[in-house]
Parts: sequence; structure tokens; C-alpha cells
Amino acid sequence: MTIDPAQLVRWYGQARRDLPWREPGVTAWQILVSEFMLQQTPVARVAPIWLDWVARWPTPSATAAAGTADVLRAWGKLGYPRRAKRLHECATVIATEHGDLVPDDVETLLTLPGVGAYTARAVACFAYRKNVPVVDTNVRRVVARAVHGLPDAGNPSAVRDLADVAALLPDDPSAPVFSAALMELGATVCTARSPKCGLCPLSVCAWRAAGHPPATAAPRPAQRYAGTDRQVRGKLLDVLRASAIPVLRDQLDAVWLTDPAQRDRALDSLLVDGLVEQTADGRFALCGEGG
Repeated sequence: MTIDPAQLVRWYGQARRDLPWREPGVTAWQILVSEFMLQQTPVARVAPIWLDWVARWPTPSATAAAGTADVLRAWGKLGYPRRAKRLHECATVIATEHGDLVPDDVETLLTLPGVGAYTARAVACFAYRKNVPVVDTNVRRVVARAVHGLPDAGNPSAVRDLADVAALLPDDPSAPVFSAALMELGATVCTARSPKCGLCPLSVCAWRAAGHPPATAAPRPAQRYAGTDRQVRGKLLDVLRASAIPVLRDQLDAVWLTDPAQRDRALDSLLVDGLVEQTADGRFALCGEGG
């Protein structure tokens, strides 16, 4: 089976979410910022931070001119703060090597720090209207169900997944809208755990036609956050973001008393990642604020 592009595009025009990076006048750089922020992070958490970010640093050169500590503070509680550092590095490369303009082709985008296969294609498609396949988890799930009749997409395969989506793309200017609609369908209707098949705009779906066969593989356990090194890293960064001056080791130790070895490991990892630095007198600060 296949997906009717016109059907999906019509639905998208009526049902799409009102997201700020979809507004007219949003630049390629600002779309790239949104893609960095949306990696493994819900839309609702990203939107307010994205709005503040692009108002403060609307261009790559403005972002590149900011200090690493400023960028880490602006990233706030989005999680995975290495993304913020990579975005800062990406801005620097675009400002210095690409005339402050985000490249428009996938191959060049892939050379930028922090830009992987999905982000490169998303920027080429959504910012520059290129007819390239864009594949994320939501898209893979829609294709698995509507085209292949499977309850879930199984393990990813870059070659197979890109070929599947490329075969669905209309060969006309509506292709970028179709790509956005395919992603939106998976995010809001054809969801992983509670698909809303009664709201689906597709008149043909192989999974529905097969009677919605259940998944045979055991569901993946939800990712745990409480008690992980990620949580400890976040608590340590919270202390440093809240302080205008380097802090004493005792102030960091106080945030995680239950497992000192885990706390030490988390702090070491922040130092290795270049997110935190230690001053000559043994205090700690966000990168660039150690003096």
C-alpha cells in the first residue's frame, strides 16, 4: 500500500500544531536551532526556550559571539546539555566558514558539528524546501503501519527507512509539506501507545486493513531518569547556572549525598565534556567562567 500525498497535505493544513518555528519568516538558522532542541525533548518544553533563544541570538554569528556559559544557561532544563555546546560550535562554523548562512544541501550540513542524518535532511527540507526524505521515529511508525501493515517500525535501518520515505514523496513542490505532515501524523494521531485511528486522515492503511495486529516484540521499558547519572549531572549544572561566580566543591557535593561515587563520576564527565571547568583555586564554574 501507499499514502495519498494530497490527502495527507489537506489534513495537515487543518490539523497541524501551531509551533513557533513553523511561522512565516523563521530563518534556516532558527529552524536548525529548533531541531537541536527537539532531539529527545518534548515540544512543550522546547517552545518557550526556543523563543527566548532566537530573540537573543537570531543568527549564527550572534550565537557564536556568546560565551559557552551563556549558552548553557539559556539551554536551561532541556536536558542533554552537550547539545547546547555542539550548537554553539555549529554556530561558530557557520559564521566563520559559511558567511553566516546555514548551508542548504544535505552533504554540507552533515559536516557541521552536532548535525546528523536526520537534522541535515530536516533543515534542507523544512528551511529550504528541498525534496529529500526526512525520517524520525514518528515517520518510521506511520510508514510501518500504513504501508507495511506492521504494528511498529522495528529496528531502524537508514538505507531502508530513507528508501521507504523517498518512495512516498510527491515529485512536486508539495513534498516538504508532505514530509511535515507525515511527521505530524505520527506525533499526534498515529502514536506509539494509543493511536487515534478514528482521527486518521488516511483512507488506506495496511495495519488497519489487517485488523490492527498487535506487536509481537516486548515493549521497550520506559527510560528511567530518577537516580541516573543524567539526573546528577543536571543537579550539578543547576548549581553552576545559578551562580555568577565559581562555587566550592562542598556546594556541589551537597546536591547528591546518597552516592558520592556517582556524584564524582557525574562531575568528572561534565569536566571531560567541556561543560564545566575547575579554577586554579579548586572551585568549579560553567565553561568560560572559571577565570
